[in-house]
Order: sequence, then structure tokens, then C-alpha cells
Amino acid sequence: MKDLLAIYENKQPEIVFHWKDAETEAEGWTVINSLRGGAAGGGTRMREGLDVNEVLSLAKTMEVKFTVSGPPIGGAKSGINFDPKDPRKKGVLERWYHAVAPLLKSYYGTGGDLNVDEIHEVIPITEDAGVWHPQEGVFNGHFRPTEADKINRIGQLRLGVIKVLEGTNYSPDVSRKYTVADMITGFGVAEAVKHYYDIYGGSVEGKRAIVQGFGNVGAAAAFYLAKMGAKVVGIIDRVGGVINEDGFTFEEIVNLYKNKDGNTLVSDAMIPFDEINERIWNIKAEIFAPCAASRLVKKDQISKMIDTGLEVISCGANVPFADKEIFFGPIMEFTDERVSLIPDFISNCGMARVFAFFMEGRVSMDDELIFTDTSTTIRNAILNIFEENTTKKNISKTAFEIALKQLI
Repeated sequence: MKDLLAIYENKQPEIVFHWKDAETEAEGWTVINSLRGGAAGGGTRMREGLDVNEVLSLAKTMEVKFTVSGPPIGGAKSGINFDPKDPRKKGVLERWYHAVAPLLKSYYGTGGDLNVDEIHEVIPITEDAGVWHPQEGVFNGHFRPTEADKINRIGQLRLGVIKVLEGTNYSPDVSRKYTVADMITGFGVAEAVKHYYDIYGGSVEGKRAIVQGFGNVGAAAAFYLAKMGAKVVGIIDRVGGVINEDGFTFEEIVNLYKNKDGNTLVSDAMIPFDEINERIWNIKAEIFAPCAASRLVKKDQISKMIDTGLEVISCGANVPFADKEIFFGPIMEFTDERVSLIPDFISNCGMARVFAFFMEGRVSMDDELIFTDTSTTIRNAILNIFEENTTKKNISKTAFEIALKQLI
């Protein structure tokens, strides 16, 4: 696996698009690792301090993810080095998408990512830039449909991603009009845990869980884990967190979800960040869902959780471990050798799978069909690992071997 990984990591990307904003200090990159299958896909993120190496690593991660989620295309990513809280953000995104529009029309598909919202920013701004849909390049480069079929499938994709969830099976509150895009990635993170126990033995019900991050992914993962019967015992977010070693009730998790401020946890029982960052890693928990930013999870944090009974990690964040390597660094390897580590390209593939689901053919706009498709995709990926490795360790190593053999 490491030999395959070295070949894959060291291969230069096919396309690197570099942009500097004329009106601000913003700087951006689109990295297309390959045009496998005639196209490439990957979201757009914005954060202060981002650089081209981060974008490159995420583009390679996306390519591995597509071996699970489909379609069989290359990996890409866009990143903008700019403070997302700056009031000039909208103008930066408008100029960025106008600059990258030719790629989006031809062979590159994008979406939301860290600090960039799919529904309220990506779709309307790319439309203004003359792109029918941010995934239009994947249609043109990979699927090559007739013009009429492209119009129908783009319409289907547009409606599907922003579809409001209709029942209580998948929504924390139907009156709030949560969408597929709001919930699907966190749903996949929780489903990966459920399928892991189903395949490798055991049950998610009654298991204690720690969730890192309470944005779209972490909040949804906590909601679905609690709905499955897991006991969320701790949540750590950017500004602080909450702990209940007996487990928050399902109703308490729903209220935390409904009361969050954008992507930030809000609670009367909030523990300051420095304090919870000392305490939470020592709480007994079998499940850990890292769903915050990339490269945050440290070795000592993992070691403490292992000492208190950690069994499985389902990665909601891309590359959650604080390794400098693109993929399989020493912290990730240390973790994979000791507990069951479901890698990000399986557990957080929900949004990528939704895109593929709506692009591949005409489907019904049904919540159950959409979410079941993502769940089945994740289950099949874990079953493929189990066929190669029935132990509960080195799951990520096995997953990478399966994926890289498709790419090299």
C-alpha cells in the first residue's frame, strides 16, 4: 500500500489554475489532479492561510473518494486564501467564479466546502458567471449527454441538492426546511458507524460517541448517531463544547442542532475551549467522529481515547489527522493499527454520492431513495474492505489499497 501511495502522492497534478484578486489580497487555486474519465470534481473552500499544497492534497483525496462514490472521474479542489468573515467575501467569490468559469463549463465540477455554502453562494454565483450548474463541467467532460438530457439532469441535480426534507426520518425539524445538502454528509458519517458494527460485529445502539466540530457535518452526524441510539457524551467546537458522560438525550441533541448559530455550537452549558480540550479526550467513548477542519487531531488525543475504550473512528473531516503527509501520515497509521478507522473518502462521501446519483440518470425526488443510495454506497465500501480484511485493524490501509489499485 505504501508503495502505491508514494507513486500516487508524487504524481504531479495535470492542471493548476492560479488566481490573484485584483481588488483584495485574496489568492486562489484550482488543482485538478487528473482528468480521469474526461472530467474532475471537488468543492471550493475558503480560509485564511490556505495554500496550494492544501488544495493539492484535497484534490488527490477527492480522486480517491470518487472510487467509492462515483462517478469514475479525476479529483480536483478549489481553495481561496481569504478570511471568510471579511465583508468583501461575496465580491471575492464573484470574481473567482468568473475567472474559473471556463473550467466549470468544460471539465471541472465544484460545490460547497469549508466556509463556502453550496446553495447560497456556489450555485447562484456560478449561474451569474454563465455556468448552468457548478457540476456542468462533469456533465460535459464525463457523461457527454445530449443537450436535452443535460438540461434534464442538471435540473434534476439542482432540485435534488436543495430539496427540502419532508419527514422526520432525516430532518431534525421539518418546519425549519433542512435540505439534502444540509444533512447528507453527516448522515454518511453516522451510517458508516452503523454499517461498521453490523459488518464487523456489534451494534451502534448504546455506544458512547464524541463529535469534533458542530457545523453541517458534525451536527448532522450527532443527530443521526443519537437517532440510532448512540449516546453522544461530548461535543467540541471552535469556541467551546459540552459534556454529558451519561449521554445527551436525543431531544437534547435535536435542540443543540436547532439552536446552533450558523456552523457554531450554542449552549447554556458551554465549556470554554481550553477547558473542554483538556477534558473531552479522557471521556469514555467507543465512537469518535472528527468533523471539524482538516489536520486537527493529534496523537496524544487519539492515545487518550484509545486508553478509555475507543473502538471506531468515522471521519467527517477530510484528512482529520495532524500529519504533514497528504494521506497516510504517522498519526493516521498509529490510529489505524490500534482501532477501526473508517477513512474520510468512505465516511464523508455523502455529498459526492448525491451528485453522482442525480447525474447518472433520471431518478425520483424521494428522500428515502436519496439517503438509502448514500447508505448503500458506504455499506458496500465497508463490505469490500471486510472481504479483504476481517480484522478490526488496518481498515484504512486496506481501503487505500482497494482504491489505489483502481487509480494506478
